[in-house]
Amino acid sequence: MKQILAVANKEFHDGLRNRWLVSITVIFAILSIGLTYFGAAASGTVGVTSLSTTIASLASLAVFLIPLIALLLSYDSFVGEQESGTLLLLLTYPLSKSQLLLGKFLGQGGIIALATLLGFGSSALILYYQLNDSAVFNVFATFIGSAVLLGLSFTAIAYLISLSVSEKSKAAGFALITWFFFALVFDLALLALLVGVEQGISQQGLTQLMMLNPADIFRLVNLAGLDSGDVNGALAIAIKSSLSQGQLFSILLAWVIVPIVIAIFIFRKKTL
Repeated sequence: MKQILAVANKEFHDGLRNRWLVSITVIFAILSIGLTYFGAAASGTVGVTSLSTTIASLASLAVFLIPLIALLLSYDSFVGEQESGTLLLLLTYPLSKSQLLLGKFLGQGGIIALATLLGFGSSALILYYQLNDSAVFNVFATFIGSAVLLGLSFTAIAYLISLSVSEKSKAAGFALITWFFFALVFDLALLALLVGVEQGISQQGLTQLMMLNPADIFRLVNLAGLDSGDVNGALAIAIKSSLSQGQLFSILLAWVIVPIVIAIFIFRKKTL
C-alpha cells in the first residue's frame, strides 16, 4: 500500500505542476456557474432558476466534458512513459506493475475528484445562497459523486487504450474515437433503433442497452428525479426504469472496477 500511495502522490503533484488540477477546476467552475445563471436562457429566463433545471443543464455539460478530460489526462499514462523510457525505470524500483497502475489511478483520479468537487461545488453554494434550500446539497452530493465515478470510469478506459497500443499518437486517436462513440454515437444509435425498429424497443430493453454506456448511466442517476419536462430523447423513455438510484450507482462503479481489473491483467502480461 505504501508503494501505491507514493506513486499516487507523484501523479497528483505532476498534475499540479502541469496545472491540470487548476485548469480542470477553472473550466468546471466557469461553465457550471454560467449554466446556473443562464441554463434557462432559451426560455427567456436569466438568473438562478430551479434546482431541477440547473442539474439537468449541468448533467448535459458534464456528460460531454468529464469523459473528454479524463481521457486526455490519462491516455498516455503508460504508452507515453514507455516511449520516453521512464516506464522501465519506474519498474526497476521495488514496485509491481499492479501497484504502479493503481497508484497512477489514485493520483489521476484524485485530480478529477478534487476538480469536480471544487468546480461543481461552486454552483451548489450559489444555489443554496439563492434558494436557501438544504436539498441543494443532497442533490449536488449525488451529482458530484456520480460525476467522479464517470471520470474514473473513463480514466480506467484510457488505461486500457494506453496499454493496448504501441505509440502515443495512436493512443490519442483511440481516446478521441472512444469519447466520440460514448458521448455521441451511442445515443444516436439508440435513437435510430427506437425509430427504425418496427416493433420498437421495450422500456426494459432500452434501459439494458443504456447500461453499456457509463455516460448514459450518469445521466439516468441524475435525471431520474427531475421533472419530465427537463428530459427528452431516449432518456425520456428509460427514465422510469425499474432500476433504483443505488443500482445505477453500482453499475457505474462496475464501469470503474472492471476496466481497471482488465488493465491490470494486460499490464502484467505486457512485455516492455
